[in-house]
Amino acid sequence: MIEIHQQTGTRWLEQAGLRPTRQRVTLASLLVGDGQHRHVTAESLFDAAKGQGDAVSLATVYNTLRAFCEAGLLQEVTVDGSKSYFDTNTHDHPHFYWEDEGKLTDAPSDQLVISHLPEAPEGAEIASVDVVIRLRRKG
Repeated sequence: MIEIHQQTGTRWLEQAGLRPTRQRVTLASLLVGDGQHRHVTAESLFDAAKGQGDAVSLATVYNTLRAFCEAGLLQEVTVDGSKSYFDTNTHDHPHFYWEDEGKLTDAPSDQLVISHLPEAPEGAEIASVDVVIRLRRKG
């Protein structure tokens, strides 16, 4: 099973033109090895790698996540201006942020309607619109 996850991770890297180093393959396998989309923080990915016995530093995880974003493999979603989540689903879509759990999940795209955006200031263009809907459990 681990070998299949590594093959999937390696293909993911190669399709983006990234050299499949040992550490990149390790992290890519954790991110996409099972074919499921996920939202991770650098810390949660570091813990997952450590949990399966892989030697990788937190700094390497941060640097690798940045490289994956630059290659278009991940989308960074920032919450509170400081907490970053990395999403393997790079298509535009909204997110729910569960404040009580500090967890990010996908929100249904088909239910979101943005009917009007403000005009960009002179000399600028809108690059993207990030929608993060904050939730808290009732009661």
